[in-house]
This record gives sequence, structure tokens and C-alpha cells, in this order.
Amino acid sequence: MMRQAHKRSQLRTRAVVAAVALLLGGGGTAVIAQHASAGASRDTGGQDTGRTSPGAGGAAATGATTLACPDVGDKLRDVPAPARIAVSRGLSELDAQVARAYEQMTTGQDGAAAPGAVLDELKAKRAGTIGRINDSLKTGGANPGPAAVEPAALSGCRARQVGTAAVDDSSRDLAPRLGARGRPGGPSRADFADIRTAPRRNGPSTRPGGSTGTFTSVCGRNENGHFNPDNVIVTPGVRNGAHHLHDYVGNKSTDAFSTDASLAAAGTTCVNGDKSSHYWPVLRVLDGKAAPDANAPGGGHDGNMGTVLRPASVTLQFKGSPVSKVTAMPRFLRIITGDAKALTNGVANANASWSCEGFENRQLKDKYPICPKGAGVVRTFAFQNCWDGRNTDSANHRTHVAFARPDGSCPRGFRAVPQLVQRITYDVPAGVPFAVDSFPEQLHKPVTDHGDFINVMSERLMAEATSCVNGGRTC
Repeated sequence: MMRQAHKRSQLRTRAVVAAVALLLGGGGTAVIAQHASAGASRDTGGQDTGRTSPGAGGAAATGATTLACPDVGDKLRDVPAPARIAVSRGLSELDAQVARAYEQMTTGQDGAAAPGAVLDELKAKRAGTIGRINDSLKTGGANPGPAAVEPAALSGCRARQVGTAAVDDSSRDLAPRLGARGRPGGPSRADFADIRTAPRRNGPSTRPGGSTGTFTSVCGRNENGHFNPDNVIVTPGVRNGAHHLHDYVGNKSTDAFSTDASLAAAGTTCVNGDKSSHYWPVLRVLDGKAAPDANAPGGGHDGNMGTVLRPASVTLQFKGSPVSKVTAMPRFLRIITGDAKALTNGVANANASWSCEGFENRQLKDKYPICPKGAGVVRTFAFQNCWDGRNTDSANHRTHVAFARPDGSCPRGFRAVPQLVQRITYDVPAGVPFAVDSFPEQLHKPVTDHGDFINVMSERLMAEATSCVNGGRTC
């Protein structure tokens, strides 16, 4: 494993520094930011700085440094069952390597002030891990051609600069807590915008033959305190595979080691007996207070600071297709929507949607909303609504499902299924900034928000949901 004890110490140190800066306000943050990072996801198109030092030429005064690495997991096309756990551990190791290198580059500690040396060391480590992933794929019986990933093409990473200047003055009230540039490690003032500045959006119109019903599972808002930093879909069998804390509703047992059988045997928080698992990264208020997980995996250990904000409400609703009837989802279908690494991967798979109560015809994709007084923050995850008709998962957890085309029809080879929409609201204290948990190098950007779902409905309950949706009923 990667020098985990040392990485823990680095991240704890940086997290404490961040908390101190938050309490000091703008002046403290500005000083500490010379050796830390805070950026704006809107500026992901900013220049690639290669091996330029984060402090060279005054860059630290105007932007933040992050690391952009090829997403190996997204390149996987075939992971045989015998190789699944080994590949999962390899992917988690890659994430830990990037986090470690990011800390070295942004703190200048461990004699690694020169970014070039950090990048070279990271490339060598990634090449070794990718090689072991390939060995696992071959041993597991995958085709060495299309299944294998190429170390030479995927091991190299780049240092990148992202801007931190606010594009308007709507975030000025956050300045005392965020500072002029932002909070070390993110977010920055540029990551916030008044919801009233967002464009209005109209939903798709339903045509004859469409399905207009809805089916809702009432599953509470995690009153039982089910949290962990695992991700059983992406990194099964690995504790802290997400490197950020997840909030769960529905299935009471979901963790890194869950199986179809264990999920089916578990209890649920849903009143209709739906045992499906719903989870998403927690939202934290950046109030400068020490959280209970300040030294724990997924919390301060991984650079996630602040007080976890519990949802005020959670709505889990299945909707239909505007152009056709839907077919039942298969049991144990797994879907992830959005991209936890959208800052560095780009927005091709991003699906974040932020708004405020009373303003949900306006949605922000790359900004956190500044809501009018009394209006709660709203996160919405509209999941992929087309299924390939064969697979309950895929190697990269994406290719077995798809979004409908703009006209509402599914891509060729896919069929319409009930579309899950997770809607989560929060009562955010006025004037207090907040951020979603993230991988350290993703700088807590709003565009990295994502949701996860495993369908564990019984066939009877799924048939009822499908009938409601197709019949135009509200259930």
C-alpha cells in the first residue's frame, strides 16, 4: 500500500491549516493559499501548466494548482469476475497515489517542492499499478487486447492551473469565510452564484405514447446515520474506496463488501419494502468547526473538512419516457450518474444539478447556488433512463446504460426504463459556504457531484412501479 500513515499525516496537517485559515477569514486564507489550492470548476479550460511550479511567476496569487491524470477506470471494457477485487484495489491505489502527489505539490513538503520530480515519481508508481491491473485482467481470463489498459498512455499526469476569481459579485457575502481567493483545497468564491442568475430551463414535452406516471419510494433522510467512505459499485472490497464520505438511504447494509445476496437479505429504511441502495457524497458546511470525522478516512484524513449537513428531505421518484412506455429495470442494476473527477476528466460524464427551493426551473451545473433567505439548497440527480437490455453493470459502470437523446428516444440497442430522480434538500445557514466531499485534487468543485443507485426492488415491486409509470398514475 502507499505510505498510508504518512499520507494521513499530510492530509491531517493540511486539513488543520485549512480550518485555521477559515477561522482567520480572508487575510489568513490569502497567506496560507500561497502553499495550498482552491479553484473554480468553471475554469477547467485554463492552461495546462506542465511542470511549472505552482508558485512560479505569481501563479499562486491568481489561480490554484491541481493534478489531471487519465481516468483508468473509465477505460476498462472487460473485467472478469475473478479479477474484480484485484482491479478494484488497483484503482483505489491509483486514487491514493494522485492524492499523495497532489499534497506534495501543493504543500511543498517532503522535499518535493519541484513539481517535475513529483510528476515523475507519480508516473512511475502509476505505471506499476496499471501493469498489475493488466496482470489481474489477464489472469482473470479477460482478452489481453481490448481489456488491457496501456500504461504508457495512462500513467502520465499534468499539473494544471484553474482560476479562482469570482465572475460576478454575487458571492461577496461569503468572502469573510472563504477569503478573497477561496478556501485551501476548495471551494473558491467563483464556485458560487446567485440562483436568480441561472438560465430558466424547460422540461421535455410528452408525446402520444409516452409514459407520464410516477412512482415514489419513501426512504427517509438517513435518520439512522448510515455513512461510510466506501463505493461498492466502483471499488468493491476496498474500505475507503471513495476517499470521501457517502450518505445512504434505503438499504441498511451497503458498504464496500456488499453483494447481491447481502443486499437482498438486509433491512431497509423504505416504507414500501424497497431494498434499493441510494447514496451520494455528503454536503458539509464550512463553518470552521472540527467535525467528528476530522481524522477519519473519508473525512479529514482525505482532505474533507467541515460539519456534515444532514438532508432536510430526500425524494426518490421514478419517472417515465416522454416518447414511449418503459420496461422494468432488472434487479441489481447498478447506475452511477455524474463524475466525481469531472474537474480533471472534463464534463463529458458530469451530471451535477444545483438549485434552490422555489427556483428549480433554474439549475446550475458548475456552481453552488446562493439561495434567497428561507430557500433551501436542492441537489438533483436525474439518472440514465436507457438500458442495454442485457447487463446489470459494465466494466466502467457506464456503458450498460445511457441517457435518452434530446428527442426523448433511447440510443440504438437500448430500451427505456423508469428514470430515477434523487432530490435532496438542505437547510444551509445563511452566509455560510458549503461544499460537496470530493477527491483532494478535485478541489470540492460542484461539477464533481454524483449519485449512485443499486436496484434491489423485488420483481413484484418493480412491476408495480413500471405499471404506475406506464399507466400515468401517481404512486
